[in-house]
Amino acid sequence: MTKVYPSLLSADFLNLDKELKALETAGVDGVHFDVMDGQFVPNISVGIPILDAVRKGTTLPIDVHLMIETPEKYVGLFAEHGADMISVHVEATPHIHRVIEQIKNANVKAGVVINPGTPVDAIRPILNMIDYVLVMTVNPGFGGQTFIESCVEKLDQLYALKQRLGLDFEIEVDGGINDQTVKTVVNHGATMLVAGSYFFKQDDYQQATRILKG
Repeated sequence: MTKVYPSLLSADFLNLDKELKALETAGVDGVHFDVMDGQFVPNISVGIPILDAVRKGTTLPIDVHLMIETPEKYVGLFAEHGADMISVHVEATPHIHRVIEQIKNANVKAGVVINPGTPVDAIRPILNMIDYVLVMTVNPGFGGQTFIESCVEKLDQLYALKQRLGLDFEIEVDGGINDQTVKTVVNHGATMLVAGSYFFKQDDYQQATRILKG
């Protein structure tokens, strides 16, 4: 079954504990934690103090998405503060193999992320190392953007590689996921969904979860 990871970037931070409890009740599979540095992406979001609060507030798995330059400097820190999964952008470091090894050595699940303008070939050498690939279907940095249809081709390519090489990585999708686009990405191989503005605009999180899980 498809897994749902609501993006806390769209949550009500004034009532974060309440939001986390509501997500647990809704039956989501984990929470997505977006970290932006104002350098790799044109925005600044949250860091370690908020991660500490989220970790104290829920037992749900925390999927930390590092949209930052030189992630090798920080993956250990985020692992120490409660991340269960950490994904890094292939575009953010010249040493992606080393960073993935760092994440794995920290005993958390390792993911690699590709932007809309980055080909699947850029991550092919490390597909046998990772637990999941995060395909961005918007350009990272802001919530509420429109789904980029051309990114669907990457899902097909990743699914084909996964089958041909006998690998078991999951395919995660982030950007413009809603009750319509979910059908497209799942039909093309996505197994993990990140939903932000769509999810948190719903009055009933349980219903939103059911819709996304199909």
